[in-house]
Amino acid sequence: MKVTLENKKGLNKDLKVFIDKKTINTYMNDKYEEIKKTIVLKGFRPGKVPKEVLKRQFGKAIFGEVLDKVLKDTSSKALDEKKIKPAGQPKIDLKTYGEDKDLEYVISVTELPKVEIKSIENIKFNEYNVKIEDSETDKRINEIAKNQKNFKEVSESIKSSEGDLVVFDYKATIDGKEFKGSEGQNTQVELGKDLFIKGFDKQLIGLKKNDDKIVNAVLPENYPQKEFANKKAKFNCKILSVKKSEEVKINDEFAKNLGAKDLNDLKKLISKQINDEYKNSLDALGKNQILKEIEKFKVDEIPENLIADEVKILSQGMKEDEIKNKKKEFEETARKRIKIGLILNEFGEQNKIKVEEHEIQAEVQKQLRMMPGQEKMVMDFYQKNPSALASLRGNVYEDKIINLIKSKAKANKKDITKIEAEKILKEAHEHSHPHNHSHEGNDKKKTQSKIKPQQPKKAKSIGSKTKKTKKVSKK
Repeated sequence: MKVTLENKKGLNKDLKVFIDKKTINTYMNDKYEEIKKTIVLKGFRPGKVPKEVLKRQFGKAIFGEVLDKVLKDTSSKALDEKKIKPAGQPKIDLKTYGEDKDLEYVISVTELPKVEIKSIENIKFNEYNVKIEDSETDKRINEIAKNQKNFKEVSESIKSSEGDLVVFDYKATIDGKEFKGSEGQNTQVELGKDLFIKGFDKQLIGLKKNDDKIVNAVLPENYPQKEFANKKAKFNCKILSVKKSEEVKINDEFAKNLGAKDLNDLKKLISKQINDEYKNSLDALGKNQILKEIEKFKVDEIPENLIADEVKILSQGMKEDEIKNKKKEFEETARKRIKIGLILNEFGEQNKIKVEEHEIQAEVQKQLRMMPGQEKMVMDFYQKNPSALASLRGNVYEDKIINLIKSKAKANKKDITKIEAEKILKEAHEHSHPHNHSHEGNDKKKTQSKIKPQQPKKAKSIGSKTKKTKKVSKK
């Protein structure tokens, strides 16, 4: 194989590749030997069909397969030989080809530009450690306890009031006639929630155990039997018990019900949970600072084909006139995104960063924990959408790169309180703008960069609000 550089214009290069017919014939003979074992023709024993017969019957098809293989093998070798990293898919133009002929073709390729990453260690960013006061932990635990109802049955003489749980049997009629679904046993209604039938539960206020009560209500519009929807019904109710909510005691038993070993363990878990909520958002701000610094690095030229692809992603779903009006803005955003992607990828390659399969699975499991009850839906989504899994791989890859940069860069470490953390996050949120590229705030557009085929990249939006959750999980 002979490879020569035909012409060069900026990042665009044309490579002429020449492969002599002897090499092509070797490929062809290997292919004939391969199919010879499987082809069955009348008059010949299996595996004994002469090459000339195969050539006569299958020559064109075989040459087509061989040509595809030769182009695939030699084009990648040609790019490697000339140390060219392509930005996007190279184009191949066949000049001469055919069985028992020399092969000559031209690869037109846009090369990835040279990237400067020498100044990584000079990047400065803030690294926060949030100190969670005991009072904050206690406050969160009290909120959890407050939202947990602990109903206990009361004596027959005590009447129901708002907030109580009433348990009853009922038989209902419409115009004196029973209907499908007109009976219920051990039905529970929390008074004041109005979750059974609109206006129903307030008619149960002031009742005690063993009382009978006729409740008049209109069946809802979405009643399963449509012919009874919006009909007035009479419910003959028999009160079985009245239960009042007792204050939940915050003790070891309470902690165990939430999955902790005891109350002290629960406090540690809650403290870590609150810290993690703020740490994730504050780490995102640190990442933001790093990406803004990376934007200042030198990149000789941004490939136009990558800019065009990125603009398509940015303008997806928009009308043509709107795209035309915002074209310059989109192109500028695309340049920034691609520049950052190029630098991150170069850093990742030089440091041999790779994403292992167990890291992808760990990220999927993390998402499953964040969506309790919807685990099957999440798993189905990734199984049916390989591009989503590739995007997840890109996110993990980018996070590994950022973490390595953080270890080499200059961290300005600060211990702060929860109140200070909230102030920092609020200010960051107020200064962010949706039209900036993804690492500058709450940009809804996400990009799938194509600068490194082996490691698909996706720029991620940085959220700036903490989430409060009542669930406690031990990681």
